[in-house]
Amino acid sequence: QVQLVESGGGLVQPGGSLRLSCTASGTIFSIYTMGWYRQAPGKQREWVAHVNGGGTTNYGDSVKGRFTISRDNAKNAKNTLYLQMNSLKPEDTAVYYCNINGPAGNWGQGTQVTVSS
Repeated sequence: QVQLVESGGGLVQPGGSLRLSCTASGTIFSIYTMGWYRQAPGKQREWVAHVNGGGTTNYGDSVKGRFTISRDNAKNAKNTLYLQMNSLKPEDTAVYYCNINGPAGNWGQGTQVTVSS
């Protein structure tokens, strides 16, 4: 069974930065993509960014240029995924979820990010 555990969320002022982390553990046969989604109150879950096995990254339009996704593939890294979030805006407020292999794949429990003055 695959477990994804996110960390790094919190309260930050507009214009600030946060770095989210996600550690994957358990039996993982194949990872095609690792990514981040988010869900704001009253809204549907939204794709934020992902990185594929070859290291290619893709971003949603709302975060492009502000967020950076990266993956640590070192042997002792345990498939750790990061999301560096800069120039945060109030509309970035959401629960952020780590994901493996898309919507039909595996999900973490989420970490709350609140951007407010």
